[in-house]
Amino acid sequence: MVSENYGHMRVALLSDIHGNLPALEAVFEDLPPVDSVVCAGDIVGYNPWPAECVNLIQDVCDAVVMGNHDRMVKRPHQYASNPMAEAGLELAYEALSNSQLEWLESLPRRVTIAEEYLLVHDHPKHQDKYVFPHEFPTLRPYLDDYAGVIIGHTHIQHEALIDGRLIVNPGSVGQPRDSSPGAAYAILDADQQEFEARRVDYDVDRVLSKVEETGLPVKTGTRLLDGS
Repeated sequence: MVSENYGHMRVALLSDIHGNLPALEAVFEDLPPVDSVVCAGDIVGYNPWPAECVNLIQDVCDAVVMGNHDRMVKRPHQYASNPMAEAGLELAYEALSNSQLEWLESLPRRVTIAEEYLLVHDHPKHQDKYVFPHEFPTLRPYLDDYAGVIIGHTHIQHEALIDGRLIVNPGSVGQPRDSSPGAAYAILDADQQEFEARRVDYDVDRVLSKVEETGLPVKTGTRLLDGS
């Protein structure tokens, strides 16, 4: 996994794993040589393997920021209006160890990676705000201090080059919402300011079976079939 491409800082960008272990494993199997792996949050929620995904992210990632599901894992009732989200957080709270819960609570909201890129789960200033692709230009003020901004949260893979600087969303590993069911992630060449969007197929049927076994809402699994 360590890159030998000297002179280029290559960073794997992951986000929104949401407890989908088969998708995360497929991403790690597909991962080309890189210098660093980072995660833009929401490791848990929705899908049935929260503890296993936390373990893998802890083992592999060099930087991780807190997503809204990571923050709310002890308060599933906050998502009562979204039965899939509430059920996924209830399962996560039961499955995670005390040390895993403490680790999630300790995650920062934002960090700087590769010396000059901002990594944050949602909007750099307004927590929980979605930044959809057509809104990427609104993040221009944050490029004054950074070479680029990396976000997640929308589960939509997208990039924009604004005044020569990158704003990117690597998409969702575990629950894509851009009508493409493959697990999404990306590779950033930090020195060249280049972004490679990647997708990888995984065993969705394994997720469907586990969703049924654990009693999660059926749609938690079926929505993965078409990336909705």
